[in-house]
Amino acid sequence: MSNRPARTALAMALADRRRHLVAVALVAVAFGIAAALGSGVAYYAAALIAFAVWMGWFVLTAVDWIDRADF
Repeated sequence: MSNRPARTALAMALADRRRHLVAVALVAVAFGIAAALGSGVAYYAAALIAFAVWMGWFVLTAVDWIDRADF
């Protein structure tokens, strides 16, 4: 356990730029492929991929925050 307050731990968890860039890149690639294919099913799949990426980003950030914070 650390001695950091929750707000400082949250700021540190959100400071991981690599996690943000990977998430944005995955979503951009998914929608880029969907735009190249141009079908409704491809856009639907890209939206599902974007949702899964967002959920993964959220869980990883939340776990990092809880790990760094002292509750």
